[in-house]
Amino acid sequence: MTATPRRSCTGRAARRPGAGAVPATPAAPPTARPAARPAPSPLRDLVALSLLPLPLLLALPGALTGGGGGSRRWFGGGRGESRRAEAQAAKDAAASAFYELDTAQRDLRISIETISAVDDTPAGQRAVSDFAALGRRIDEASGTYIAAVDAVDLDRDELDGAAASRARRALDGAKDELKRVKADLDRFAESLGPLLGKAETQLARLAPAVERAKQSLLATTTALDTVRAQGLRADDLAARLATLAPELTRLNEGAARHGVAETIQRADRVRREAEALRAEAERLPERAGEIDRRLVSLRTRAEALTTRSAQVEPVLSELRRRFTAPCWQDLQHVPEEAAKHVAQAGAKLGEARQAREAQRWADATALLATVRALLDETDEAVSAAGDRLRQLNEVAKDPQREIERTRFAVRDAQRLAMTGRQTPDPRHARPLDDAVARLDRAVTALEGHHPDYWQFLRETEAVRATAARVVELIREERGGS
Repeated sequence: MTATPRRSCTGRAARRPGAGAVPATPAAPPTARPAARPAPSPLRDLVALSLLPLPLLLALPGALTGGGGGSRRWFGGGRGESRRAEAQAAKDAAASAFYELDTAQRDLRISIETISAVDDTPAGQRAVSDFAALGRRIDEASGTYIAAVDAVDLDRDELDGAAASRARRALDGAKDELKRVKADLDRFAESLGPLLGKAETQLARLAPAVERAKQSLLATTTALDTVRAQGLRADDLAARLATLAPELTRLNEGAARHGVAETIQRADRVRREAEALRAEAERLPERAGEIDRRLVSLRTRAEALTTRSAQVEPVLSELRRRFTAPCWQDLQHVPEEAAKHVAQAGAKLGEARQAREAQRWADATALLATVRALLDETDEAVSAAGDRLRQLNEVAKDPQREIERTRFAVRDAQRLAMTGRQTPDPRHARPLDDAVARLDRAVTALEGHHPDYWQFLRETEAVRATAARVVELIREERGGS
């Protein structure tokens, strides 16, 4: 069966037969020569094996092969097998280091892809390039490991101790390099913490932002449908909503094509515009009702101003009869201008009505604003004539009241200017002195025949304005006290 020598019949095995063993035969005489050994044959070996007890049969294959499996030699143990085992252990350790490095690289690649998809800053670009450089080192270390594994077949029968030692050293070196690269990779991964956190935050915003934009578009479409059901076309809103369709297409294409940051910005913009459109659509019935109310209100006001404008001429007639020309000359154009503005307002009201019927809301609103401006100007001019007559009547009856009112304002300013001072500040005293002199001149002008009361009222108003400016200046300088 094998090349092992045959044991003597007088050996220990013969003296201590095991259970079920064949009893030993008596020893031959010393002079007897051993019988000739028959040539081995497969059939004879099979018969011999069949006679062995079962426990020995189970242990025999390992003994025949040196305990190593396969077809290793019987005498392959000792130092050679120890070196083979050491090399195999080094191979296993290197394989473990290779697996750990490969796993770490795969995990980190996901982080780098996250950063590159979001962060296009110099820091983000530098992280990508540094990872690429580490990838080249990983490829080199992996290549060294694979070469060390392929260099020696540790399961080969004729592997000698020197080859096993060389294989162990190569595998240990490959393992050490793999661990060094793994340590560098771990440090690099730790340095990516801020960038990765920022990128993950952006990615966490991506899906909700896109979803909010889509929901806003859907809500706007629903609002437009509701408005149309009420008989309002909202054509301009529908046209503006249609311009968002390409943006929705880009959102559906996703961040993989357009980038995370750009997609988030687009989603936020679409959401804002859609919400603004929805708000306008929801307010459209109220806006239509408001335009209808303003049409009625401005029409009523224009009719009232037409009536009031007709009363300006009698007021002007009395002014001409009782006061000098400077008191009423600037009002001569009021009747003509009032009639003109009222007519223009009526025409604009008609245009606004047509715009409302055509549901051109912006045009209707602009036309109504023009009507209001025309009526405000007309109202101010018509009121000015009546106010002029009232003021002139009052001052002609009792000019002293106006004089005392003005002197009080000047004296109040003078008292404030002297508060906490022995002498007034020239910046305060000079304008107040000029105001007093101006008031005295206006009072003197009233002593003539047919005085210009309108000029007197304008002078007293100017004096009071000067006093008010001085008071404001003093308070500013004193910190508002």
